[in-house]
Order: sequence, then C-alpha cells, then structure tokens
Amino acid sequence: MVESLNTKSELVINGTSHMGLADYGKIMVGDKAFEFYDDRDKKNYIQIPWTQVEYVVVSVMFKGKWIPRFGIKTKSSGMFTFSAKDPKKVLRQIREHIDADNIVKSLSFNQVVARGVKNLFHRKKKK
Repeated sequence: MVESLNTKSELVINGTSHMGLADYGKIMVGDKAFEFYDDRDKKNYIQIPWTQVEYVVVSVMFKGKWIPRFGIKTKSSGMFTFSAKDPKKVLRQIREHIDADNIVKSLSFNQVVARGVKNLFHRKKKK
C-alpha cells in the first residue's frame, strides 16, 4: 500500500497523467505534496513534494477560457504532465504552495514555430 506524503488533503479531483499512455486516476493536492494515484493500478502513482517543484507550466487556450493540461517541472526528475476535471481549481490550490511567479503560461504554436525558424538562421558559433 502506498503511503501519502500529505498530512492534510486540500483537494482531491479526477485527473489524467500524460506520462506515456494516459493513466486515469485521482489528483490530490495537499499540504506537503502534489500526488497522482492511478485508479486501476495501485502501484502506479506520482508524488511530488512542494520543495522539489521548480515551476508549473500551464497550457492556456481561448484567452484563458480553457486549460487542457498543465505540467509540473521538478528540480531533479523532469516534467510531469497532467489534466484535471477542473484544472482552474487545481491550479488555485497549487498557487497556495508555489509562488505565483513560478506558474507560467506555455508557448503557443506560433511562438514555437517562430523560435524554430529564428534558431535556424541565427545559430551561435561554437568556440
């Protein structure tokens, strides 16, 4: 049995982990960590302590009307991507534990393409 890092659960909501194939389960935001538990496989879980979170990347569409998914970038393990039934509620709870400056909006499709084109023509010379 998996033991939670949290002593108090602030929000439990249905969510999806997008690590490889989509895993459906519960997202739990607590006083000490962000946790995801798979519904089908109890051994499949993700626990991210608040001290390990570097920043949160939010994908925003239609001028903030729809948030399809968000990612949590950790200091050591990389990026974890999730979606939730009510992502705004989850992000409001995360904002209580993470500084608002560390919650950023992801790049749009046009920004990614423009950056790629710019990098093609402005490559830095290696020394």
